[in-house]
Amino acid sequence: MSDDKRFVLLGRFGAAHGLKGEVRVQSFTGDPRAIGDYGALFDKEGARQFRFAQQLRPLGKDMLVARLDGVTTREAAERLNGVEIFALRKNLPAEGEDEFYLADLIGLRAETLEGALLGVVVSVQNFGAGDILEVAPPDRGETRLFPFTKSVVPLVDAAKGRVVIAPPREVEGEE
Repeated sequence: MSDDKRFVLLGRFGAAHGLKGEVRVQSFTGDPRAIGDYGALFDKEGARQFRFAQQLRPLGKDMLVARLDGVTTREAAERLNGVEIFALRKNLPAEGEDEFYLADLIGLRAETLEGALLGVVVSVQNFGAGDILEVAPPDRGETRLFPFTKSVVPLVDAAKGRVVIAPPREVEGEE
């Protein structure tokens, strides 16, 4: 899919804040306030568009308070709770050397150090203890999960469409 239509997750709306339509925003950007710097934001389907109507106010480490265009009541703000917000990939800054967006890993070939095909990266998950690559094998079998650490994933080569994975040795059941 071209960058013109691809979305990258930047944050999530939280609870309403106050009575006049402000909403909490959890930002996943390096600088939390930068979430408002990438043009219009969208829901996952691209059906709804969001624009910040005023400067974002910090509420915590990665939490902000925002007023959105068209959201003027607490009830309207409450309906946004839990909605993930995305930017168009083309609106994000170019990556630096050895940098990439996690969204760009989706669809890359996953290979071993020896070049054997493990499958294709189908998602990047994070359940609170770090990022995890989910890889679907070529035989359409059960997906495998790999910790996204430098020791397990020593190479990300987006230009060549691949990640290199050194699967960790299994501990459970080994003798």
